[in-house]
Amino acid sequence: MLNRKGARKISDIPLEVIALLLRGQLQTVNLTEWLAVDHTVLLQNVMDELGVVRESEAIIQRVTHMSEKKVMKIIPAIAHEWLVHLEDMTEPDRLQHYAFLAKHHSDSVRCWAAYMIGLNVQLSLNEKLVGIRPFAADSHFGVREIAWMAMREATINQLNESVHYLVDWARDEDANIRRFAIELTRPHGVWAKHITALKEDPSIALPLLELVKSDSSKYVQDSVSNWLNDASKTNPSWVMDICNQWAKGSDTKETKRIVIRAMRSIVNKK
Repeated sequence: MLNRKGARKISDIPLEVIALLLRGQLQTVNLTEWLAVDHTVLLQNVMDELGVVRESEAIIQRVTHMSEKKVMKIIPAIAHEWLVHLEDMTEPDRLQHYAFLAKHHSDSVRCWAAYMIGLNVQLSLNEKLVGIRPFAADSHFGVREIAWMAMREATINQLNESVHYLVDWARDEDANIRRFAIELTRPHGVWAKHITALKEDPSIALPLLELVKSDSSKYVQDSVSNWLNDASKTNPSWVMDICNQWAKGSDTKETKRIVIRAMRSIVNKK
């Protein structure tokens, strides 16, 4: 079961797999499984696991009665509920409960913990980046995606400071960390709010992009080319100039791949 490929349709997921996912005893292996997780049921099981009895009924009710049922609304809502729940605890208990969520076997539970970092108004931008780093480097694709989504609002609000901090991330040995720095600042992004300032002036993020214009990892290359493809929708001439500069100044197969993928929307319009 641990080595399963994962079903293509939710209806094809074996019932035993669903049961283990909802108990937090199994990680999802593809997007189909990730989207199939009922976070309300999982939340109840995790609260039972933690011994959270008194507050669980009210929390479950609030999550259940949300008008928006999409996963990208439910995950932050559950993260908010956990933050409120932890407020009344002593510091040791708060840290213990958060560590339980952050290191949980379930990737869905770790997604909640990642969003708790992004939503925590008590943390500075730098503190949020420090806190989100383990999730940005997580072995699971879903946790890594939620990590940058959780930081999106903070990045929009402090864009220049974010770029400044992320320069070191774009130099990191871990491809997941480098990719996070780029994905977090994509002008359009996926399932996330657009960054208007970067749509208008993509050069703000050029210090990050220059560091990964010939990255050895295809995972990072795809993120860079997607970043530029985003920017081409509002600033095609800027993207063309950057791609031409890179093609001339960095004669590597990695840069060539990035440039070709980055120009796809511009080429398709011709």
